[in-house]
Amino acid sequence: MSDPIVLIPARLSATRLPNKPLADIGGEPMIVHVWRRAMEAQIGPVAIATDAETIAEAVTKAGGLAVMTRADHASGSDRIFEAVEKIDPEGRHDVVVNVQGDLPTIDPAAVAASVAPLSDSSVDIATLVAVIDREEERTNPHVVKMIGSEVAPDHFRALYFTRATAPYGDGPLYHHIGLYAYRRKALQRFVGLSPSTLEKREKLEQLRAIEAGMRIDAVVVDDVPLGVDTFEDLERARVIIAGRRSS
Repeated sequence: MSDPIVLIPARLSATRLPNKPLADIGGEPMIVHVWRRAMEAQIGPVAIATDAETIAEAVTKAGGLAVMTRADHASGSDRIFEAVEKIDPEGRHDVVVNVQGDLPTIDPAAVAASVAPLSDSSVDIATLVAVIDREEERTNPHVVKMIGSEVAPDHFRALYFTRATAPYGDGPLYHHIGLYAYRRKALQRFVGLSPSTLEKREKLEQLRAIEAGMRIDAVVVDDVPLGVDTFEDLERARVIIAGRRSS
């Protein structure tokens, strides 16, 4: 039996949407909405990993747990590894789920689904994908595609991730969702690796793991959560959450 912990990396240095984690959505900071969705997944304790006292204060005010981390981390993966080592130096939590801090509308069921592939001991990292329905997303380089081999219904072994339109030919394309469940040892190995050639070319961190021979499996979920990167995204998130509260 695994013992997961959910960690949400958050920092204030976004350029397109300044102070993004603290952006107000329905009277609460966005990071608090993400924390609530992760708590609703009910797979383990949840903590925010941050380098900003203001984020930590917002989370603790809402009743959550925040862990202060260094400001010089190159990625969220590095930040959550520092956080889990601080929270759990004994290594009790053997699975670390990384939920991005800009997904205030994420379905808690999707967070819970991310850990399922780790029941196979040969899987190092698990992630999520959704079928691409919109034609324009098939060729959009900002929509990352997973190329994989199906090992069970709605369960793939990921062979590659790309910004290109792939694989070629008839059949569905899969939109990668940047949420990961790591075996604790796999996360430790991953953050110790140098950025790989394909990672730097595609600007996709997960390719570092694949190039190092680590196995990533992906499960299919119903839809892609809204990632908030711009003011327009923020307005959409406000509308979605307001609609949920009124329904």
